[in-house]
Amino acid sequence: MSAPFNRPGSDFGTLASGAGGPRPVFGRAVSGTLGPGAQHRSRRLAPAARPVHALPPPPALSAPWRQSSHPLARRWLALCLRIERAAARTLRCHDLGQDIGSRHWFHGAATCTVLAGLALAFWPSFTPLRAAPLTALDEQIAGEFAAQGIRPLAQGAVNGRHFAAGPRVVHLAAAPERASITMTATLGESDSIAGMLQRAGLTQSDAGRTASLITQALPDSQPNSHLAPGARFQMVLGPHAGPLDPRPLESLSLRARFDLALDVRREGGALVLHKQPIPVSVAPLRLTGIVGSSLYRSARAAGVSPNIVQDYLRTIDSALPFEDIAPTDEFDIIVSYRRAADGQGEMGDLLYAGISRDGHPRAQLLRWGNDGAFFSPETMKGQATDSSDSGLLVAPVAGHVTSGFGYRFHPILGFTRLHAGIDIGAPWGSPIHAVSDGTVSFAGWHGGHGEYVRLDHGGGIGTGYGHMSRIAVAPGAHVSRGQVIGYVGSTGLSTGPHLHYELYRGGQAVDPSSVRMIARTRAVDPAQLAAYRARLRGLMALRPGAI
Repeated sequence: MSAPFNRPGSDFGTLASGAGGPRPVFGRAVSGTLGPGAQHRSRRLAPAARPVHALPPPPALSAPWRQSSHPLARRWLALCLRIERAAARTLRCHDLGQDIGSRHWFHGAATCTVLAGLALAFWPSFTPLRAAPLTALDEQIAGEFAAQGIRPLAQGAVNGRHFAAGPRVVHLAAAPERASITMTATLGESDSIAGMLQRAGLTQSDAGRTASLITQALPDSQPNSHLAPGARFQMVLGPHAGPLDPRPLESLSLRARFDLALDVRREGGALVLHKQPIPVSVAPLRLTGIVGSSLYRSARAAGVSPNIVQDYLRTIDSALPFEDIAPTDEFDIIVSYRRAADGQGEMGDLLYAGISRDGHPRAQLLRWGNDGAFFSPETMKGQATDSSDSGLLVAPVAGHVTSGFGYRFHPILGFTRLHAGIDIGAPWGSPIHAVSDGTVSFAGWHGGHGEYVRLDHGGGIGTGYGHMSRIAVAPGAHVSRGQVIGYVGSTGLSTGPHLHYELYRGGQAVDPSSVRMIARTRAVDPAQLAAYRARLRGLMALRPGAI
């Protein structure tokens, strides 16, 4: 029984079986058994223990044109099959590692040698390719390359060609200019209106006339009458009278104040000013928040302007030392907020400054009176007006002790040192009284104490009063108990308005709180006190953030 070795219909080879087992037979198909000599040669040609497996059947004809019934396709298929049969008889694909020395082995080796020779014959050459010769550049082409090159620009050179105007270009005697120019100018620090307008391009006469009109519209008798640096002028300049002449002013608009706008227009050849008042509504605005790590930053984050924060800090420092304010405390700021009819708004004066802890107020200071001083509810009560006990010292000023006697961390110098007195917080300009009869031994500037007064009361007792805003006595003058010797301020090394009060015994500073003092306050009109309390209740009823 024989099995096909290659394709069906080809006589490339068959597998024959006999006494020696299956063996390949090349050429025509044979059958039968092998003799002893043939068996011996078969054992030398191939290992006896290696089985011979049949090759897999060839793939089916899957090409569409091979399955077509068209006459031309059938003829092409017959030609292809004849070529395949011829190649199968001639070309041998044999494993050169088996049946070494046999006829079919030599046939396969010859086929491999021929194919390798053909591959080497078509092996590409690695000889370098010769490039095209460089084109010779004449002077014209070299100039063209230099004009269009960008490398000289990196070396600071100027290249490119300048083309002359052609016959289609119409030459103009002068370049046309715009009939009017709209521009904005800003008034600088220490600058004049006339100088700023002249630098903007106005004629000297127009600049002087405009500055005069604006100055007359803002009389010195009114508050904020002068223009602040940063004021913006919107101007429209007319056409030139000549190429080198400045442009005349056609119109100018200016926001002179928050409640006033000014317009300067040219009417009948002259500049005329028109005032446009802007309606402004004023209402209190309340802003609150947590103190946190920085009272200043927290207030700024709440929307308070920088100048209002500074006023608030100075006011609070007069009633409560900063070291007594905890990060969990709440600040309370009420300002007068002005809103213009055009939608712009700005903060006015500070009306109320407060600090609270757990919902309970620790400091409440309300602006009261014509002088704009801040008063607390306790200050407005006026607990005593005088003392008949001549053996006691009267309080030098009406207020609260904000810093005691002893070593403390100086808020300005930044290190710990002896605080040889007590600080009494009081509104700016509050009168300072002599605690007892005595003589003025010093009155004037005294280093970190600022404006300072020293009194000698006899018996080795002396008192000192620092950080005054104004001194009301002269050196060598005699003062009586309760006499005004100066006014509260914040001169010297001070963070806010208060009185630095010192007490000396035998030339050594002692704690003033160790000596009993009687508060000396002014009597308060009951009507003023009732109005103060009503105003305070009204402000406390405001909702934070609402106007």
